[in-house]
Amino acid sequence: MSRNTKINLLLLLAVAALAVLPLALGLGDHKKEPFTGSDGEAETAITEIEPDYKPWFSPLYEPPSGEIESALFSLQAALGAGVLAYYFGLRRGRRQGEQRARERDSEGRAAGDTAEESTAEGA
Repeated sequence: MSRNTKINLLLLLAVAALAVLPLALGLGDHKKEPFTGSDGEAETAITEIEPDYKPWFSPLYEPPSGEIESALFSLQAALGAGVLAYYFGLRRGRRQGEQRARERDSEGRAAGDTAEESTAEGA
């Protein structure tokens, strides 16, 4: 097994552990909504510290329901994943193209060397 494969497997295992361990250990059992986003947690903490707090800004768009908000968040995540996949695919394609060009150059040089040797022998 190559070094990169081992690293990839360890990273995959770490991600799986981060996803499963909070559920398996029951880390959110004492809360009404155990796995809410950090925005809700921050809002709760701020109102506990300063009950008269007034936000500086208001959202430009407030979705009519939580389902639409989740759908927009999922769309944002999908677009981000698509941009990253495009970038890494483009980078890999360029690297493979450069490698093929180097291989063609080295093959061309080797063929040129044998052609020079044969013309030198014939002279």
